[in-house]
Amino acid sequence: MKSLMITKYGDISSSLEQQEVTRPIIEANQILIKTYSSSFNPYDYKVVKGDFKAMGKISFPIGIGRDVSGIVEEVGKSVKKFKVGDKVYSRPNESFVGTMAEYVVTNDEDTALMPSNLNFDESASIPLVGLTSYQALVDIAKLSKGESILIHAGSGGIGTFAIQLAKHLGAKVTTTTSTKNISFVKSLGADKVIDYTSQNYLDEGAVFDVVYDTLGSNYTLDSFKVLKSGGRVVSIAGTIDSITAEQFGLNKFIRMILSFQARKVTKAAAKMNAMYRFLFMSPNGDQLEKLAKLYESGTIKPLIDKVFNFDESIQALEYLAKGRAKGKVIVKIREDI
Repeated sequence: MKSLMITKYGDISSSLEQQEVTRPIIEANQILIKTYSSSFNPYDYKVVKGDFKAMGKISFPIGIGRDVSGIVEEVGKSVKKFKVGDKVYSRPNESFVGTMAEYVVTNDEDTALMPSNLNFDESASIPLVGLTSYQALVDIAKLSKGESILIHAGSGGIGTFAIQLAKHLGAKVTTTTSTKNISFVKSLGADKVIDYTSQNYLDEGAVFDVVYDTLGSNYTLDSFKVLKSGGRVVSIAGTIDSITAEQFGLNKFIRMILSFQARKVTKAAAKMNAMYRFLFMSPNGDQLEKLAKLYESGTIKPLIDKVFNFDESIQALEYLAKGRAKGKVIVKIREDI
C-alpha cells in the first residue's frame, strides 16, 4: 500500500516521500481502516523539522498523520463495537501514527462511528483538534458557563473548533486573528475579536478566567498578564510542565531540563495563584462519540480550508506550514463511495 513517510529531519519538501509499505496486520483489539480522508496538523510539520527530538528517538522512515476517516476493512477477534463496513473516524495511538496511508490500524477504544451528517473529509477534520480542545477546555480547564476565555489564533484548525466548543460550554469568548478573518471568527461565536495586526491583546488586562495558549513562545508567559488571580492557562505549544513530563514517561534528566526551562512559567503561575498545564492530547474513542453528537446536533460545524489529493500531500503540509489556513487542511486518500 502507499504511505507518506518521513525519511529524515529537515524541510518538508526534502524530508517526505510516498513509499510502498506492507499493509498492516491487526491484533485482537484493533481494527483496520480503509482510509478515505486524513488531515494535517501543525504538529506534523513540527515533527518533520525536529522540534520534538527531546521527546524520544525516531527510527526513519516513519509514517505521518494523526487523523483518519474511512471504512472498517477488518476487525480483530475481540472487537465488539465495530463491524466491517462501518464508517469510522479516529485519532490513532502514537504507536500507529501514519494516517497519510491507504490503510490505517487503530485500537477499537480510540475509534468512533463518524458523525452521521458528515462526509469523510469533514470527519477527518475533527479527531486531533476536537480531542485536543475538548481535553483542554473540559477535562483540564473545566471551563464553565459565564467564565471568560481567551483563545489565540481563532481562525486556525484548533481555534475554529475551540471557539465553538467554548460557546457551547457557555463561556464568553475572546479570540485573536488578523483583519481579514474578523467576520469569520465572529460567525463561529466569538464575542470579542482582537485584530493582532493593529491591537495588542495584553491591553485587555487581567480579565480572563482561562487562556488557551495555542501559540507558545512569548505567548505562554504573557498569558499570565491577562489572567485573573486563580485562573487557568492550558497550553498546547508552550513549556512542558512536570505533570505532563511524568505522563510522557520521560527520564529524570530530561524532566530536570524541562523543569529548568519552565521556571519562568512556574514562577508566573505561582505569583497569580494560577494553574498551568501543557496538554498533549490522548486518543479517546468515547470522547469522539461525544463530539459526533455535537456535530450531529449542529452545535459545532466542521471548518475546512482546502482539500488536496493524496499525491499532493507534501504540498498540503507545505500549505499548512505557511500558517494562513482558515480551518483544516484535508488530504483525500481515495474518492468517496
